[in-house]
Amino acid sequence: MMNGQLENPLKNNKPAIRFENLTRRFGDFTAVDSINLEIKRGSFFGFLGPNGAGKSTTINMLIGLLKPTSGKIYIEDMDIERNPIEVKRILGVVPEILNLYERLKSREYLELSGMLYGLRQSEARKRSDEILDLLEIEGEKYIVDLSQGMKKKVTLGAAIIHKPEILVLDEPFITVDAISARKIKDILYTMVASGVTIFMTSHVLEVIEKLCTDVAIIHEGKILLTGTIDELVKDGDMNSNQTLEDVFVKAVGGNMERGELSWIK
Repeated sequence: MMNGQLENPLKNNKPAIRFENLTRRFGDFTAVDSINLEIKRGSFFGFLGPNGAGKSTTINMLIGLLKPTSGKIYIEDMDIERNPIEVKRILGVVPEILNLYERLKSREYLELSGMLYGLRQSEARKRSDEILDLLEIEGEKYIVDLSQGMKKKVTLGAAIIHKPEILVLDEPFITVDAISARKIKDILYTMVASGVTIFMTSHVLEVIEKLCTDVAIIHEGKILLTGTIDELVKDGDMNSNQTLEDVFVKAVGGNMERGELSWIK
């Protein structure tokens, strides 16, 4: 590990995810505009953009909730439109907006998720117990009665219980306490080290800069920059002191002036 980031163990292999001229329109509005992107196997990939940039639309197409207007998505060389079931078997997803079966207990939900992915009940129960113990989730409590942070941890557990080949995370640390966040980061590091590809979005750029090996910045539906963290931050200048936040703001044309309110000095 260097500078808080994992080295990519499968850097030279074929991409785990590939977007080819991916486009999505809503009437006259183009949310995602013919993007081309390859995500290497075993990378921890950060997908960045301001609000309304096209991130959520891209993720919804990636996980099969939204059909592209045109273009293709390949996951492990499988066209997701032609092989939707095969693709979903190897995916794990933590969406920003949680949608759980809230009348199940946490333990029941995790076990059910494992069995839906093809695990035997005994194995699903064993893995559920490990998840509940490690993330300190109240297994006998109904999901409807859990805090948002607990619900987020249950969702993560359900997403990783089958050890997916690709894990998609949309704002995974929002509402999660610091201790649990640290444990989740350790889990994610271990998954990447074992060859799992992680595709993550977050508005907290410090999290992306610390965790990710590679990033892409999308704005107004187009990919502006892509590369490793070091490539983007250094940009040819090995002595550069700029941060990923600096790169991001410059790329999307944000106002760099200091924020100030007239009555707060």
